[in-house]
Amino acid sequence: MQETPADRIDYPLAAHARLGACLTFADRVIVITGASDGIGAELARQLGPERPCLVLAARSVERLEGVAAQCRAHGAQALAVATDVTDEAQNRALIDRAVGAFGRLDVLVNNAGVSMHAWFEDTTDFSAYERLLRVNFLSCVTLTRFALPHLKRTRGLIVGVSSMAGKTGVPARTAYCASKFALGGFFEALRIELAGSGVDVTMIFPGVVATGIRRHGLNASGTIAGVSGLSEQNAMPVEECARQMIGAMRARRRELVMTGRGRIGMWLKLLAPNVVDRMALAALDKAHGGRR
Repeated sequence: MQETPADRIDYPLAAHARLGACLTFADRVIVITGASDGIGAELARQLGPERPCLVLAARSVERLEGVAAQCRAHGAQALAVATDVTDEAQNRALIDRAVGAFGRLDVLVNNAGVSMHAWFEDTTDFSAYERLLRVNFLSCVTLTRFALPHLKRTRGLIVGVSSMAGKTGVPARTAYCASKFALGGFFEALRIELAGSGVDVTMIFPGVVATGIRRHGLNASGTIAGVSGLSEQNAMPVEECARQMIGAMRARRRELVMTGRGRIGMWLKLLAPNVVDRMALAALDKAHGGRR
């Protein structure tokens, strides 16, 4: 996107220096969680041609190695690190491994996540709420805690991958919404705390993306759902999602709401909140997520 004179006036000189430094990701050390498939894997693949140093984290080292090999084929350095992000010691080890291997840390992408689709009154396993908070929110807190001293040295970037369910309530998604709202609140407050430190925070709010996250998510009994509770008909291709993410990261944007429908929804929530409620209900897949 071409910079306009107005854009130049709005950015202070120090911010320009950081922005210019991040126009390319060549040699940048980037940690991506949830990198074995979906958005995380595609993000890594698209970053590969810029020849960064990628540290890819997820539970399955075999799948991570497959993604790492694809990134190496495009010229990147890529390190696969088996990590359960709900384990604090493993999160510390992940950051230590990245810095130990490459000597620095420039970007932390908090992408690991788990979904859940269940009407609140139908839920029988409420430990699933705790699981979603641990994966979608608390893991980002601990990873950021360990990464922040290194990111301050490089004037780096923290990325939080949320969802439109972190902007507005969605029926049958109470646990997921709670975890994503928490994520947004944490990073919004942290961004203000870090003002002047050189570290920026970018929040990503995708809509429905064509990945397996909803099918692999949890149902009312806390087991794997196997189906998506949302309509997937107009899902955004994962390639487009990753492309937009990279643009937001490159510009160190405050946040990115990905779809035009999502941006309109944010305005409507202020002006006509009942309309947004009806839109949220309409997004349910009636075959699997509709109310009985």
